[in-house]
Amino acid sequence: MDSGVSLHILVIEDNPDLAANVCDFLEAKGHVAEAAGDGIAGLHLATTKNYDAIVLDIVLPGMDGLTLCRKFREEARRSTPVLMLTARDALDDRVAGLEYGADDYVLKPFALRELEARLKALVRRSTSGMTASVLQVGDLTLDPALIRIHRGDRPISLPPIPFKLLEALMRASPGAIKREALERAVWADAPPDSDALRSHMHTVRAAVDGAGEPPLLHTLRGIGYRIAPPGAH
Repeated sequence: MDSGVSLHILVIEDNPDLAANVCDFLEAKGHVAEAAGDGIAGLHLATTKNYDAIVLDIVLPGMDGLTLCRKFREEARRSTPVLMLTARDALDDRVAGLEYGADDYVLKPFALRELEARLKALVRRSTSGMTASVLQVGDLTLDPALIRIHRGDRPISLPPIPFKLLEALMRASPGAIKREALERAVWADAPPDSDALRSHMHTVRAAVDGAGEPPLLHTLRGIGYRIAPPGAH
């Protein structure tokens, strides 16, 4: 394999021929690949074994890919990168996949080389995030690896999209991030049609800035958002 990096990949796909083709290609490239043919078996493997990345189809028997991804993120609280497979004309599926916690997507039909390249990129980003130290702004802390947030002693729980937004803001603190940059960081090149960013930022604000706590999240009208400790300029 040209990169020298061997990945352990779980492929959750109900089409046996496609799953076999993907696994055979990845193994020929030096990776280790396992397959699950339905959502229930896929979620069980994803939560009981450790993989470097997961390839997840949306349309699955037993449990659809969107539900699986949400349970994997919010209930199992696992941060393994997820690459979702979506139909070429299903923009809503792509947006929903990212909303439910997928990290990237490829459109069917896809080139196997592109699939491998995207998996490598996801794992590189994930490894970089996991080796980074816990983020802290004032008394707010975020652990990217364990997907844990605290403000002081108060634990905070956020869905995948608000979590990504908060992480991006904390990495940039005390600087500001433009709205367009935040949208790209979360939805890549498939931003939603509605004003979803405003709604998700409302969720972040409600969770981070509790009653009686000095506000950390600031809206910069016409620019974007900024998270900074009280008194920061």
